[in-house]
Amino acid sequence: MQKKARAKKKMTRRELRDLDLEIRFLEGVIERDPHFVEALRALSVDYGKRGRMHDAVRLDEYLTQLRPDDPIAHYNLGCHYALIRQFSHAVMSLSRAIELGYADFHHLLRDPDLAGLRKHPLFDKLLAKIGLIEVKID
Repeated sequence: MQKKARAKKKMTRRELRDLDLEIRFLEGVIERDPHFVEALRALSVDYGKRGRMHDAVRLDEYLTQLRPDDPIAHYNLGCHYALIRQFSHAVMSLSRAIELGYADFHHLLRDPDLAGLRKHPLFDKLLAKIGLIEVKID
């Protein structure tokens, strides 16, 4: 995901409790203001940390509807799709992010959320589309 560090270490009970409190708080904020973009982004990240990837995807899809020209919203959606192994959706979202101006290709090539996607042939097609690799025609 862009703008966050994904911790791979196991969370302590206290960290999980604090994360659950933050999730409940953000859910309350969004219930009162469903267009509060910063709260939606934060909740999506928290859902991801908690392993609630389908909830994160749902929020990211909503964010891309609220902010259709926001490359980060599309990038984050692509990351969450990749984490639930919906690789064609991930590539479509990442492609859209790039069309909208996302250009942190260094991050794209190293983002741990995209590790599974990087092993898929669709990732090479994405890289070829943006000119980072040449596709070999057999």
